[in-house]
Amino acid sequence: MRIELTGVFVHDQTEALAFYTDVLGFQKRHDIPLGQDRWLTVVSPDDSDGSELLLEPSHHPAVKPYRDALMADGIPLAQFAVDDVEAVHERLTEAGVTFTTPPTDVGDAWIAVFDDSCGNLIQIISVKP
Repeated sequence: MRIELTGVFVHDQTEALAFYTDVLGFQKRHDIPLGQDRWLTVVSPDDSDGSELLLEPSHHPAVKPYRDALMADGIPLAQFAVDDVEAVHERLTEAGVTFTTPPTDVGDAWIAVFDDSCGNLIQIISVKP
């Protein structure tokens, strides 16, 4: 068993695609029209055949209270691995990304949490050797 697809809910797929590709550096994998929405996925440039992240429309009525509760409690919806949290924090801050948690040593890893501008908090992590 392996993880092939996971998703984040986004309020605007076009804005989300720009953020996840232009700012975070992911690559678009699929962009298939589905009525007013799209089957829109991105992948890591380091593993273009790996797990996909679905930028999923947030129209369902359950999504807003769920995301609002996570955001209010500061809980990230997703976590992405990076080689160096401090370097990524610096690069993203320079690109205008807002961090809710700066780089923080949590023992076996470094973490930081940012607002993806699409309605979600995202945690980045680098595990210590």
